[in-house]
Amino acid sequence: MTRTVGVEEEMILVDLGTGRPLSVSGAVLAKATQSLGQDPAAKVGIVPRGAVEGEFQQQQLEIHTSPVVDLADLDAELRHWRGLAIELAESVGAGLVALGTSPMAFAPRSVPSPRYQEIRDLLGLTARQHLTCACHVHVNVESDEEGVAVMDRVRVWLPVLLAVSANSPYWQGEDTGYASYRTQALTLWPSFGPPERFGSAAAYHRLVSIMLDSGALLDEGMIYWDMRLSARYPTVEIRSADVCLDVADTVFVAALCRGLVESAARDWRRGEPAPDVPTSLLRVATWQAARYGVDGDLIDPLTMRRAPARDVVASLVSYVAAALDECGDRLVVDRGAERLWTRGAGASRQRRTMEGTGRLVDVVEEAVRLTAGQDA
Repeated sequence: MTRTVGVEEEMILVDLGTGRPLSVSGAVLAKATQSLGQDPAAKVGIVPRGAVEGEFQQQQLEIHTSPVVDLADLDAELRHWRGLAIELAESVGAGLVALGTSPMAFAPRSVPSPRYQEIRDLLGLTARQHLTCACHVHVNVESDEEGVAVMDRVRVWLPVLLAVSANSPYWQGEDTGYASYRTQALTLWPSFGPPERFGSAAAYHRLVSIMLDSGALLDEGMIYWDMRLSARYPTVEIRSADVCLDVADTVFVAALCRGLVESAARDWRRGEPAPDVPTSLLRVATWQAARYGVDGDLIDPLTMRRAPARDVVASLVSYVAAALDECGDRLVVDRGAERLWTRGAGASRQRRTMEGTGRLVDVVEEAVRLTAGQDA
């Protein structure tokens, strides 16, 4: 049976004139509840049918899809929920951008909820300065045991997923030099980064329990590893990607994620051992992917040595090829890779706009169009 896949995308609300983030998520969600409340199938927050929701900061919205089998349905759902989120944002005078960080200077304002207040109290300046947007992909698994076995085998490929999605070169009005500065900002959070190699579901849950007992995390929702077992759904949640500028690239990332989960599960069932790669080395690989994206070398998961990005992405596609063919996802991945090498990932596209105009507001303006599916 083909595994289901679902996606969560975090995005930034912006002033359409200045490009700066706007703290209007409360007004947007109030409009959403007002306009959609009579339609149970479309009501904001409904799970698993999909939703437009708030996030940690008032300058953010999140959309999520229902779990689907066909990637054409995933594409359609993403376009639907993005379109709805854009329409709601425009109703309060804002735009919406699928960028990993804001190119313009910003002063975050968190949502006034009890849980978010606890996070602010716990993390201090780290929480107060936070404004990043990721793409989270859920792929269903049969059990926690299968899920952890998959994590143990997929963890070495997570930096490659980051590289192909890198879409956050700017922070507080300047070029950081990174393709994904989102990942650098998140290293300040206590549980962010690549997961360990666990060996069993019991070992996974034991470590999570110890981390929660430490007092550094409020609850299991603050396990921010690049991949984790979902606390809400029977899925593994792959969290390493930046949010992508356009829907086609999100679907490309989702196809790679499903291919990785299925390929890893087959390896586990065949008794093939998980790669014995230290987490410290995966941190280096993640940094390399964040720094250069696909415009430089990456760490090849098969050798853990530096190699050209194109070769490493080709290794990933080769590893998941049988699963892609079985799911019917091969064309999506081939087209996604072609787009990647033709026009670059989001970071490169942002920088080209900046080089052409010299104005970060133009980077945001183009992102508004691309997020809405225009000029993609």
